[in-house]
Amino acid sequence: MAELPKTLEDAIAQSTEAVKSALADGMTRIQVELLFPELKFMTVAEQFLPLFTEYESRLKVFFADAGAAALARRDWTDAQFKISDIGTGRAASLEAKIQPEDEIFLFIAPTSVEVPQLEKLCELIGERPVIMLTPRLEDSSVVGIGYTARETRRRFISTIESCYYIRPVDDESALFRCYPGVWEVWLETEDEYQKVAELPKKPSGDELDAILMGGQRENTTDATPARKPSVFKSLQRFIKALSS
Repeated sequence: MAELPKTLEDAIAQSTEAVKSALADGMTRIQVELLFPELKFMTVAEQFLPLFTEYESRLKVFFADAGAAALARRDWTDAQFKISDIGTGRAASLEAKIQPEDEIFLFIAPTSVEVPQLEKLCELIGERPVIMLTPRLEDSSVVGIGYTARETRRRFISTIESCYYIRPVDDESALFRCYPGVWEVWLETEDEYQKVAELPKKPSGDELDAILMGGQRENTTDATPARKPSVFKSLQRFIKALSS
């Protein structure tokens, strides 16, 4: 059973194993979510890509826009895989981006802006595996909160399995999932993080608040010891250092 990671390398190693397990179980739409605002997606992508070495040119890597794809082609000169962009073009131009020889697809940091194109590309991809790395698909200001947005979530976003997820809720707690494990809530108590809850599905905001309030009450004592730096805060500091 996976523990809360101590470093970014730990998190990426865990996420690659989670993706392998999900693919082995036949899942075809999966995502890896490292929800740190300071994290640069190229840093994660460079360490994540060795997972796909065996696919060589059968892997196609998509970026959100042509500029990011061009930078990747410039920097990854020894890449065996193909690099493209999601784009915002017409359906005909999207169809040209998916070829019969493409076997597996990695979308790096797609956002809610690209959801219509992303959904169309996934339709064209069909049953071939799709992995979304550090996506940001749920921005209500872009996707919306009305009927159309609910339908988009039901029809497309809800079909993507979050096989690896880590998010700091605040300075002392985290929501974590590493496939095939369940969703976990971790809370800092004394000098380390401890798991305070396991759930079969991702908790809502209200459910998470209730769990954390309960966990804090259970772990409160009259003489609270001085806190040592936590592993999760160390991970946050590590990410900030990478991003500077």
